[in-house]
Amino acid sequence: MSDGGPSTKPKLILIADDDASIRSLLQTLFENEGYRLVEASSGREVLPAIHKHRPDLLIMDIRMPGLSGMEVLEQMKRSSVDLPVLLMTAFGTSNLAIRAMQLGAYDYVTKPFDIDDLLLTVQRTLDHRELATRVKALDETPRDPLDNIIGNSAAMQEIYKTIGRVSRSDATILIHGESGTGKELVASALYLNSHRRAGPFVKVACASLTESLLESELFGHEQGAFTSASRTRKGRFEMADKGTIFLDEIGEMSLNTQKKLLRVLQEREFERVGSSTPIKVDTRVIAATNRNLQNDVTHGRFREDLYYRLNVISMSMPPLRDRMEDVPLLVEHFLQKYRSDSPPGITPRISDDALEKLLSYRWPGNVRELENVVHRSIVLARGEVITSQHIVFSGARDQSGEAGSVADKLNQGMTLKEMVADVEKDAIEEALRRANGNRSRAAQMLGMYRRLLYTKMREYGIAGADGEGDPEPSDEDVEAVA
Repeated sequence: MSDGGPSTKPKLILIADDDASIRSLLQTLFENEGYRLVEASSGREVLPAIHKHRPDLLIMDIRMPGLSGMEVLEQMKRSSVDLPVLLMTAFGTSNLAIRAMQLGAYDYVTKPFDIDDLLLTVQRTLDHRELATRVKALDETPRDPLDNIIGNSAAMQEIYKTIGRVSRSDATILIHGESGTGKELVASALYLNSHRRAGPFVKVACASLTESLLESELFGHEQGAFTSASRTRKGRFEMADKGTIFLDEIGEMSLNTQKKLLRVLQEREFERVGSSTPIKVDTRVIAATNRNLQNDVTHGRFREDLYYRLNVISMSMPPLRDRMEDVPLLVEHFLQKYRSDSPPGITPRISDDALEKLLSYRWPGNVRELENVVHRSIVLARGEVITSQHIVFSGARDQSGEAGSVADKLNQGMTLKEMVADVEKDAIEEALRRANGNRSRAAQMLGMYRRLLYTKMREYGIAGADGEGDPEPSDEDVEAVA
């Protein structure tokens, strides 16, 4: 028997219908399921009943004397009554559904209704209400900055525990994880929960700077150190003194810069570019990477001594596909975050079919991709309920996360050559993802020589096609594709 929701107190449902037999039927049905019931026999009784009883859900007939269900919805909207509404109607049309959703109804059921379907719809509505209320409370009340990471899954609970154990230490931390998993949020949480939170938190995006610019950015430079150095400039390490520095995508750092970073970690000092005067710093270092640094060490792309200096404490962020139970909570969070992109007075809401589509996708771009998809769906829906039609994935993928079927491709007018190229590009991107960007390993997975892989990557515009830093083919490479 259902208790009407996750709360220990049974949920209260307001039934509004001018037909006494319908009210009696629903009262018996829902009381047997553990819900509490109150009734209204006309549209005019609904708002007073809402204010008096504070129900968790309103189930209301559309055709009632005095005020229709649609007119009650309009009154509720004008009065800013925040209550989920299920409409009952004998006329299920698309125009009715659209109008009802625009006025704030959660869903509607058609008479005569299937009992099991009705009970399931009620439970889903109440579950959605519970989730939305919890997320809204998190977003609108003063929040601990540590609560910026969204997720209740077992994988995320382990992340929270690790943050609690290691944040007060000064030990260097290396955060592993695919792009878009929230490594920067974890770094921020580590800083905010540390004894250094009164000091600065300085971020450096290592992948976005050339070697010379990154060195100047990290360590600063003296006036005249190079052509454009018109004045002396502090580096990020100097700015982070008594605080924390976050080195994002540290695997993209050149070997020369890695050597200079190693000295900072060992001796806690450095020189600005163009100077020989050492500068002492007291800075905690947190680094992040989406690469397999152990593999990079093996192939000479990353210094082994620096790797062990950075990897004193290791944290691994789970990809979204490994914590899919967090998707509904994340979706509600992003709906709240981007609600300003909806028309005034409209609160965006996601339908069950849209949520199912999101839950069946593999999320190669992780939480960052989910945020983009939800934001895009809000813009496309323009105040209507977000349906599966508003969910558009990057690369025109279907709800399973795989490339479209052959029939879909033919409908799009694709030739056989274009279909093969589409599948080939997907296979290369997936192999690179599984190999954490290592092109040699990806080539082995695909059973092709590295040079052919580079050619295909250039052909399809896939990043990293230059092959710089990969070792020459070994006997094992050749055997792998023989």
